[in-house]
Amino acid sequence: MAFDDRNVRWFPLGEFKHFLLAMCDVDVDRRVVDFLIKFESNQQIVLHRHLAQTSTLVVQGEHRLYEPDGSLKEIRAVGSYTASAPGTPHREGGGSEECVVFYSIRAQEDGAMFELLNDDMTVMTTLGLQDFLGVYREQKGASGQPAVAAS
Repeated sequence: MAFDDRNVRWFPLGEFKHFLLAMCDVDVDRRVVDFLIKFESNQQIVLHRHLAQTSTLVVQGEHRLYEPDGSLKEIRAVGSYTASAPGTPHREGGGSEECVVFYSIRAQEDGAMFELLNDDMTVMTTLGLQDFLGVYREQKGASGQPAVAAS
């Protein structure tokens, strides 16, 4: 049975390709950001590095992680839970079908969460707590409610 996302409002994140985002919550005091990502099948997102503790749960499909050169690094099946410290540069994506992953990020004290990287590994930009708070407010404002509706 597939994950029923009829009550989830998916939004693009800027100009980034191959995924949609649904913000769940941002707790500024605790520096915790929760969101869902829906990855397109057989695509890879922008090269990036997690700068903060990240927990994930694969809700639907197959979550694939790739090395910076695009070669397959790891496959996480539906139901897989992972808690990871800040790590190495990688790409992510879905397998042969769309993939939905729940993320819970504990931002660093300065709020940093991700570095988005160019192919030569130089930093394109850093995303942090305030960026995701802005996205959360924008998504909430678009519907009057959080992007993930309570049932």
